Amino acid sequence: MASFTISARAEQHANLRPLSILRDLPAVADLIEMCFSNTMDNEGKRYVQDMRRAGKDNSFLRWANRAAESTSLPLTGYIWEENGKIIGNASLVPFRNRKHRVYLIANVAVHPDHRRNGIARALTERAMRHAHEKKVSNIWLHVRDDNPGAIELYAKLGFVERARRTSWQAVTDSYAPTLKTDIAITNRHPRDWQTQLNWLSRLYPDLLAWHRNWTFASLRPGLWNWLYLLFVDMNVRQWTAVRNDRMEAALAWIPDGRGESLYPAISDRSDPEALTALLLQARRDLSPFYPRISLEFPSTEFDGAILAAGFKSLRTLIWMQATL
Repeated sequence: MASFTISARAEQHANLRPLSILRDLPAVADLIEMCFSNTMDNEGKRYVQDMRRAGKDNSFLRWANRAAESTSLPLTGYIWEENGKIIGNASLVPFRNRKHRVYLIANVAVHPDHRRNGIARALTERAMRHAHEKKVSNIWLHVRDDNPGAIELYAKLGFVERARRTSWQAVTDSYAPTLKTDIAITNRHPRDWQTQLNWLSRLYPDLLAWHRNWTFASLRPGLWNWLYLLFVDMNVRQWTAVRNDRMEAALAWIPDGRGESLYPAISDRSDPEALTALLLQARRDLSPFYPRISLEFPSTEFDGAILAAGFKSLRTLIWMQATL
């Protein structure tokens, strides 16, 4: 494990202290909403609402105080407080990756009136120290690609860019247009599974698998997997785009209660029209279930095809990793 130095400001400053689940959640929710409301997706908005509700639920708070280091929820972190007001926050979210613990530093937020005073750096350094103390060497964070100051800060702290991924969202519409093309949209055939898996593995690499709440196994064809999905009441939907009996792309919908669960699989040599046609089909077919659908995809890959299907870009995040 590599050694690193934490500044005295981060380690000893009287304004920096651990997050108190019992009293800080509502104020932290307000700060996060103030700093990120313009770019929050539906999941982010729910997260803030859940944090506020949790701050009022005594039974949850008692459980959370015990479980902060063992559950993949933002229950651990550090805040910066001045004159009794929380003006800075950095959350620590624990995950598991092949039996090894991983930390995600999230919600690094500083009140607009107090930025450029070293608060974000101090909070991030203290979060890194926390991981070091817990003997966790693998730390991740993500930062918007249009925030060069934060990107530079994290690079100076030892974080390295590993991926750029864009979040997209569209309104479902049973009357969404049908693309005029020779590409046909069909249900996914079992013979296409291995190709779909190879493409998914490229677009959703193992490097980021610790952050997913699903596995490729739920898309596997076969009777036993169908029975399992039936047992757990998971209605997975899959489509393929085919031209001349050759699969150009595939699309899966894995319902998770939010509807934000589209996973395209496409080769870097596929016709972009195939992805556009699939996404338009999903907008039509899923309209009875959810008003909006979302996906996450590598930045710049097939951006035009996704835009052509009526999706809007919410944000592009740079995923950065540090090894302590």
